[in-house]
Amino acid sequence: MFRHQGKTRTLSHNLKIASLLSFVAGIVNVAGFLAVQRLTTNITGHFTLFVDEVFKLHFWQGFLYFLYILSFFLGAFVSGVLTELVARKNERLIYVAPVVLESLVLLLVGILFPRLVTEHPDVIAFSLLFAMGLQNSLVTALSNAAVRTTHLTGLFTDLGIELSQLFFYRSAEQKQKLGSSIRLRLRVISFFFTGGITGGLLYARINLHALLIGSALLVLGLVYDHVKFRVIQLKRKRKTTSKTRTAD
Repeated sequence: MFRHQGKTRTLSHNLKIASLLSFVAGIVNVAGFLAVQRLTTNITGHFTLFVDEVFKLHFWQGFLYFLYILSFFLGAFVSGVLTELVARKNERLIYVAPVVLESLVLLLVGILFPRLVTEHPDVIAFSLLFAMGLQNSLVTALSNAAVRTTHLTGLFTDLGIELSQLFFYRSAEQKQKLGSSIRLRLRVISFFFTGGITGGLLYARINLHALLIGSALLVLGLVYDHVKFRVIQLKRKRKTTSKTRTAD
């Protein structure tokens, strides 16, 4: 689900990556909000609050909201830089560094949260927004902007448009393409929602240790992708060997 890009990427790959990353984003969204009362997966609300605080001449509070926005931006920027650097050596591994970094951020916040919540709650918000910027940038690049996993505003807009188009599109090809897109949107929404519920339940029991679950899921996603790729390679090798023996 991570490895394929461009023409080799299929709906199945996008559905898998959408399921994993939107579920993790749902956990981060709810657990992060419950911990620090800040949105930690998107910046739309922070931008509104930033402008509001500036107009009220509350410049320090406005600056904090600006830092929230900047954190998400920096995550997206770092993901892009890491992707380009790795692509120069091995294009098949461009996803590894951003996913590992996101997993590490969630791990550290999950471990250090007792002290951070008490002394530096804004650091939690900065860190989680940075992680979500990493994730959103990566999945956007891999899926050619077909998948967005950290917020739902655009998804519901696209879903509304596509559902309305079902009444007007007639050709089988158009309906099939539209159906695939709707299926993908619904997958992201449902897994984000499920991740949010899971994040809330986990937070009630283990506080921000819930982020450790998200971190582990990202690592498991990488392991799954690697193992599946190796299995496919072995099957292809066996087929090639079998054909060579038959030809002999």
